Formats: sequence, structure tokens, C-alpha cells
Amino acid sequence: MPIRKLSTSSTHRARRWVQQSALALALSTIALTGVAIPSTDATAAVTTADFSELVQQVTPGVARVNVTKTVSEEELAKAQTAELLRQFFGDRLRIPDRAMTPAIEHAYGTAFFITANGYMLTNHHVVAGADKITVTLNDRTELDATLVGSDERSDVAVLKVDGTQRPALPIGDSNDIRVGEPVLAIGSPFGFDYSASAGIVSAKSRSFSREISVPFIQTDVALNPGNSGGPLFNQSGEVIGINSRIFSGTGGYMGLSFSIPIDAAMDIYEQLKTNGQVARAYLGIYPQDIDRNLAEAYQLSRPQGALLTRVSPDSPAQRAGLKSGDIILTYNDTNIVRAADLLNAINRARPNDAFVARVQRDGKPIIVRGQLGQAPSDVQAQGRNERDSDLNLGLRLRDLTPDEQAELGSNSRDGILVTTVDPTGIAARSGIFAGDIITNLHQKPITTVADFSNAISSLPEKGVVTIEVIRQGVPGIIGLRIE
Repeated sequence: MPIRKLSTSSTHRARRWVQQSALALALSTIALTGVAIPSTDATAAVTTADFSELVQQVTPGVARVNVTKTVSEEELAKAQTAELLRQFFGDRLRIPDRAMTPAIEHAYGTAFFITANGYMLTNHHVVAGADKITVTLNDRTELDATLVGSDERSDVAVLKVDGTQRPALPIGDSNDIRVGEPVLAIGSPFGFDYSASAGIVSAKSRSFSREISVPFIQTDVALNPGNSGGPLFNQSGEVIGINSRIFSGTGGYMGLSFSIPIDAAMDIYEQLKTNGQVARAYLGIYPQDIDRNLAEAYQLSRPQGALLTRVSPDSPAQRAGLKSGDIILTYNDTNIVRAADLLNAINRARPNDAFVARVQRDGKPIIVRGQLGQAPSDVQAQGRNERDSDLNLGLRLRDLTPDEQAELGSNSRDGILVTTVDPTGIAARSGIFAGDIITNLHQKPITTVADFSNAISSLPEKGVVTIEVIRQGVPGIIGLRIE
């Protein structure tokens, strides 16, 4: 089952349908489940935390996020098809008489105040691609919001509204949370504003992939589309996380919810506020977990540590002396039980930070010291220049890491990675996808993002130019139509 983000987008018609259907489903469920469940000694011993006072206290600091964005013809067609499948059941589908032209889409999520002068946190995926952002407070006041910065890898975005006496929420320490403690979430699931749901912390430091650089807090709090960006509170009313994802095969809540730890989010906030972008540490390793068999093979007393399957050439790891086959057991005095522990520690560090690792190599313990580097950052592909932005390629790009260059093998070690494609831009309409590696634009080799920016300046006003890419290891040429 996939990990799903929780923002909600819809046309007004679809939103009304969802709300009415959800309400009808809820009412029918209540009507059909009138059987009392007898209490046992085990269930009677478990009491639910009373969050009623806390909800009244923290609600003013939470806001609904309203996003307006332009939808391409392709996206609109997909949305209309999905709506038809929801509305009509059987062997006949009635196609509405609507032109397939770009339209305005309304999406929503949740945000919350972290400063009295109007800074707010939400999720990147809530505001990505937004043309306009507003927030609605609990007293129904609607305010225009400015996007200060947004970071896709951590899924954190920072908003700013005017004002000097906003109800900033107290910030807790996500390192202090314990598995099993009660937690509270407030958000706008399916557009039902200021819905509160509660549960417990199920686990800590959950990691999904290299593309997501935070150790999630797992809970059993009921979260649904629209909860994205909302706060997760402890019993003291302190924010300990930002609600972000669910594990679901249906698109709805199935008992597994994930929140971004607030200490990681506040670090992203400070960087976006100060620099407009996030600088990440880079070591240059490929670690994996150690199972029972590997523990026995490497003469470990139990499965523990991060086994390095590869060390990138000319990386901080190689310069520190780390090698493939090393097992990192501690990193800066932190015990490494799983590979995720090591990745989380690196993701929380800053470029140029020093590190000390206790490593097992060939059955013997050694100490390795080194210094982290800086991971390449995504940049927006600009038009001819910043004053003339009529050429909307709609791409975010970054240089390849040594790891990614090594993965290309004999195909090419040059090129830049497409990390995000705006569905309304020229690149999307020409068939360029996120994950493509661009190696040539308009007969000019591309090695760095700077090469790409220079090549853009020489593109014609109109016509078709060639762009060479590597997609899933296979090279190809795409015609980029400039209109």
C-alpha cells in the first residue's frame, strides 16, 4: 500500500460532493451500528485522554489553507474522469458537456502560527504550484498569505501573513515524545474545518525513502485529506509535529499516520526564512540494515549497525577513510541500530559538520573521523532572464551527486536531474518527466545547472529545439516546442 500525502484539491462541485457523501456515509454508519460493546477488564483499564480544554486553547493558532492553482488540460481530464467514476456506477457513463480547457482548481490543507508576527508552517505539497494562497482563521477571518519558502524533500513550507499579535502555538521537543503517549491533531479533513482527532504515538524515526529527509513520527491519529500541514500536539498543548502522510490503499485513514518532527521542521523554517533554501549535509554512502544472517557473517552479537554497500568516489565518506563493507555502529555518540538511524543523523546535520564514527571493519573496531559536505540543491530553471520570464519551462533541476553519476555507469556521467515538473509548463507539454536526466539542450552539452541556464538564453523565440535525456537508463531525444 502506498504512502499518501494528505492535501485535498477539487473543483467546487467535487468538494460539495465529497462533503455530502462523507456526511451521508457517517450518518448511515451511525444508524447501522447501534450495538453496544460490553466492557471487559482490559478495556476498562484503558482511559482516553480528555483534550477538550486543550482544543479550546490551541484552536485559534490553527488555520485552514486555501490554495488556488491553474490546472492543465491533462490534469482536468483526469479529474473529470475520476469524478465520473465516483458519481456513476454501472455500465453506462454520462459525459458532461464541458470543454477541456485549463481551469482554476481550489485545494486546501491546514497551517498553524509559530510566531506572533505571522509566520506559519504547513506542508510543501499543500502549497506546491499555488497561484494564490489564503488562510482562514477560526473566527472566519480570511488573510492573504505569502509563500516565504518551501522544501520538497522535507515537505515543509513557510507562510507569512500580516499582523503582530497572531496566536503563536507553543513549540515542544519532538525528541522527548514517548511511544504510547496521547497526541492530538487539528485540521480540515475533507473540508470539515477544525476537526480534532486523537490517538497515541505508535513509533518514532520512521523513514520511507531517500527522497524524504525526515524521521517521521508514526501515530494512530485519524488523519485524512485536508489534514496536511496541521499541528500534532502533546498533552501539554505543545506542537511536536506537522501532520503529513498516511499509509493507505484507499486514499483514506487506515490506522497509520505520519508527522514531521517539529524540531526538524523548525530547522527548515529557520533556513528558509534566512536563506530562502535548505542546505543539507552529504556523506556519500549507501547503507543497509543488517539481518540475522549478516550479523553472524560479520561476527556481530546481534543485528545492529549500518552496513555500507558502497562509498561514492571523492565523497566526504571516502576522504574520511570509510570503505564498502564497513559497519557503522555509532555516529557522534548515537548508537546506530538501523540504516535509518544513520541517515536521520546525517539529515539533521549541517554541511561542514565534523563527525566521529565507531566502525567495525574486518571484524575489528576502528574510529573514523571526517567532515560532511553539502548536498546539491534544487534550483528553478529560469527563462531568458529574471526580467523576461515569458519562457516558462516549468522545471526544477539540480546537479547529479557522485552516487547518481555512478548509477549512470557507461551511459553518461554528465547531465542534471529533473526533480519537479510544473504540469502547466512547456517541459511538461513536451513530455519531460521528473527523474529525467538532461544531457544536452539545443545542441549544447549540459553538465551543470549553470550550463542549462546558459543554454536557455540562446533558445529561439519560437519553434522546436531538441533536448536529450536519459530516462530509466535509456537515452532519448525530445522535441521541446517553444511558443
